[in-house]
Amino acid sequence: MAETKPTAPSRSITSVQPRKSSNAISMIAPFACILLGYIIWRYLLGSASNFTTPDPDTSHWFWPNHKGPKGTITKMYEGGIIVPILIGCFLTVITFVIERMLTVSRAKGTGSIEEFIRRVQFNLSNKEIDKAIAECDKQKGSVGNVMKAGLRKYKEMIGNVELDTEQKVLNIQKEIEEATALELPMLEKNLVFLSTIASVATLLGLLGTVLGMIKSFSALGEEGGANAASELSKGISEALYNTALGIGTSAIAIIFCNMFTTKIDAITYGIDESGFTLTQSFAANYK
Repeated sequence: MAETKPTAPSRSITSVQPRKSSNAISMIAPFACILLGYIIWRYLLGSASNFTTPDPDTSHWFWPNHKGPKGTITKMYEGGIIVPILIGCFLTVITFVIERMLTVSRAKGTGSIEEFIRRVQFNLSNKEIDKAIAECDKQKGSVGNVMKAGLRKYKEMIGNVELDTEQKVLNIQKEIEEATALELPMLEKNLVFLSTIASVATLLGLLGTVLGMIKSFSALGEEGGANAASELSKGISEALYNTALGIGTSAIAIIFCNMFTTKIDAITYGIDESGFTLTQSFAANYK
């Protein structure tokens, strides 16, 4: 009779389920913000009542040639068509800052990550797995989710008699890695918009300034005289609104992008620490 080889232990099925998260905000928000930026520039800053000499030609509905702004803020209108794009970039930054604040706050959980890990360690040292899982339900957040996935596999491996301790630890570690791989994209999502606008806003501001300078010097060459010098200085002042708006938007984007990166690094460190806690605890308690 032929010898029958023992079959390999069946691969354990992961309890980690992919997160279903809509990314609609990242597709809609930039276009909506630029549209809102145009509305602010055209109908608020560019309202005919804000100028001493409104454009009488109604065919210029997209970009009326109003003259004589009455207020300092209204002068931004004469900065040109780049201004509504810069306003849209600023609104996009504000949108994603709020969205990331809410996401990172949820990912952090309901309490201190360090205290949570210590409580789980205490329960594991007493071999009270269910209490440790209950702590994950209280903590929530990314660290709590990863720890809970690892604890479920931890509990499953305790009753497994087919694998040795090293294989069980590897299974727990793999479960934690899979859970982490699902959590990290959610934390880092949409940060690319902040980092991109941080670079692009300054360039757009400089582009608007250059276009305004070209227009101003062109007027100087056509008119000549003292009146032209006055128009030139006014045109330069208006063009510099582009630079100010671009640099300001870029600065805000850089500050918040770095702030969120630091917070995400702290959460990632907590996830790594939780994984190390589970594997070391299992190796020590269930040799």
